Amino acid sequence: MIQTEKTSSTAEMVFEKLKGEFPQLDMTSFEEKIKALLQVKMEISEEQLYHQLILSSVERISAEEPDWTYAASYLYLENLYLAGSRSRGLDPLNPYSSFFDLIQELVGKKLYDPRLLEAYSREEVKQLESLLDPSKDKLFTYIGIVTLAERYLTKSHDGRVYELPQERFMIIAMTLLMDEEEERLSLIKDAYWALSNLYMTVATPTLANAGKSYGQLSSCFIDTVEDDLRSIFDSNTDVSTLSKNGGGLGIYLGKVRSRGSDIKGFKGVSSGVIPWMKQLNNTAVSVDQLGQRQGAIAVYLDVWHKDIHSFLDVRLNNGDERQRTHDLFTGVCLPDLFMEAVENRDDWHLFDPHEVRSVMGFSLEDYYDERKGGGSFREKYLECVEHSGLSRKTVPAIDIFKRIMISQLETGTPFMFYRDTVNRQNANAHKGMIYCSNLCTEITQNMSPSYIEEEKIEDGRIISYKHPGDYVVCNLASLSLAKVVRDNVMAKTIKTAVRLLDNVIDLNEIPVLQAQLTNKRYRGIGLGTFGWHHLLALKGIRWESDEAAAYCDSLYEEIAYRTIEASSNLAKEKGAYPYFPGSEWENGSYFEKRGYSDIHWDALRKKVAETGVRNGYLMAVAPNSSTSLIAGSTASIDPLFRMLYSEEKKDYKIPVTAPGLSAETKWYYKTAYHIDQHWSIKQNSKRQRHIDQSISFNLYVRNDIKAKDLLLLHLDAWKSGLKTTYYVRSTSDSVIDECESCHS
Repeated sequence: MIQTEKTSSTAEMVFEKLKGEFPQLDMTSFEEKIKALLQVKMEISEEQLYHQLILSSVERISAEEPDWTYAASYLYLENLYLAGSRSRGLDPLNPYSSFFDLIQELVGKKLYDPRLLEAYSREEVKQLESLLDPSKDKLFTYIGIVTLAERYLTKSHDGRVYELPQERFMIIAMTLLMDEEEERLSLIKDAYWALSNLYMTVATPTLANAGKSYGQLSSCFIDTVEDDLRSIFDSNTDVSTLSKNGGGLGIYLGKVRSRGSDIKGFKGVSSGVIPWMKQLNNTAVSVDQLGQRQGAIAVYLDVWHKDIHSFLDVRLNNGDERQRTHDLFTGVCLPDLFMEAVENRDDWHLFDPHEVRSVMGFSLEDYYDERKGGGSFREKYLECVEHSGLSRKTVPAIDIFKRIMISQLETGTPFMFYRDTVNRQNANAHKGMIYCSNLCTEITQNMSPSYIEEEKIEDGRIISYKHPGDYVVCNLASLSLAKVVRDNVMAKTIKTAVRLLDNVIDLNEIPVLQAQLTNKRYRGIGLGTFGWHHLLALKGIRWESDEAAAYCDSLYEEIAYRTIEASSNLAKEKGAYPYFPGSEWENGSYFEKRGYSDIHWDALRKKVAETGVRNGYLMAVAPNSSTSLIAGSTASIDPLFRMLYSEEKKDYKIPVTAPGLSAETKWYYKTAYHIDQHWSIKQNSKRQRHIDQSISFNLYVRNDIKAKDLLLLHLDAWKSGLKTTYYVRSTSDSVIDECESCHS
């Protein structure tokens, strides 16, 4: 303990530093409160002093004085430096020294991956240490630094702080670029520049696990379950394995037979998909993610499946609890034909996929409409309708849609997956089909089930041969729109981001082997964005305007161009992804479908045809609420929720204001529930044209919205070419679970 006199001296020194750093803030009442506290308390430690300084600055964060968040962050960092220096035996005035010693010590404690010491010499680490820029810590808001420190910085097993923010960024860069053969240090310098300036963020698993001795780097996975007992249980095993390592999952159950179907010719004995969902629900709860949170799983089902009614009720708070799976998320797969039936108030027919296969000789879910208003799906569906030997349940399509909307207003789900739109825009349709999306609705990649081909005993061992299906993996990162546009660094940042994401594919050790194979076949990545509303406010563009929609169109076209260009450059350097031949990238139809026809696009199309692209899937906009908080901006492409709100921690609340809030920008921060959602759909329609995968797109509605109005929003989303919609966020929801894995 130290005496009040010394503590007062420390406090005075802090006051002077704060005044120098933040001359725009009125420190008078802040100083008075701390001095009054010191007069009352006879003894106080340095740690306790900083705690009081931080609390006093945090309570001053307001819409009128938003910059107190940076003062609070400054104080939090000072305390973080003290804690890190104590753990590492360093001078608190120079907390970023001895970077090599940090790596060596944390490898010794089995917290860092030993490959860091194998890949880099002491001299190289010294060079990289010279790049560490502590001044970049001043970019963090208070909620940003707290989120980064509490959830992502490396700590010892007993909770002591070792790693500091700039070191985390450097370790990420070093990890993702360790296998580069040419100009490696220069590439690391660029990656550190992008990360430390908060021009981009990597997804939560990469941010948390890069350079560490545990965990994997990919965000989400998607599995296709075959209608076979072994496939169902094998899938559950894979789910538990990935969930344990921090991945979120999307599971397609559309191939599984419905309740009342036959099993081995015995009629009416199948229990349908709900019991298998109960198993997945138990897996989600019992196999948590790295001890931090329970598993996150979304299950998708086709709207023509006979179990659709019970499926839509699984998250409701009333009814038979034996038919409920409250810990799963749900998504419904919707063909154009169903949406047309809803709009026209036509009947809709429900089938058992097993019976369709047995009687018709094909799987209805394996088809989609290749063009608007016509195609294979509706032809096969009508064949099923007209076949007298096929059982079906016939209901008004609008009644199913009512059940969808009732569930959405109560639980936020099901998510919507417009399967025809998705598959018509699939650049790799030559190699498969997309049945559903992932946990956060932004990933759309080819899928197929895995199954055991043969199992035999040989030399006293059991040997299994498995046919590996396409088990989708998503590797995510996001651009901070407000910052890259303001500083005119979009091209450089995208070039860096694409390389980092591509390297994740080769570095990642995915414990489910078919996922590892799929990752290498398609080399799919998902470069996304956050800070859209932040950017609009800085530019003085109102959300509900044609100007915003037009700007969205032009901005995301530039992002698309730069991303494709960066992947093509990588292909020239390292080779195209294996499935490039025959793809829409190769034959140019990818560009034709999107109307890319000016001189720049024509040149890029020719370049892609000649050299290929490194990644079969390139862009996806994830929710990224955690990482956008760290970067001090608005989440994803969402409108701001409130001008001032509180992030709740276990025992306290942190006030958060709109980023860049000022007398000039506040007029452009119209909040989510006050925005006409049709304008959001219009923007997202423009954006979706340029994103080859999909977008985590929320609809914000009042809890008293009329059914007709919610229906019109969904019809608008479908007609506008949206591939998916995420939550229907109603004002009646106090809390809606986030996709933790997909934060990027």
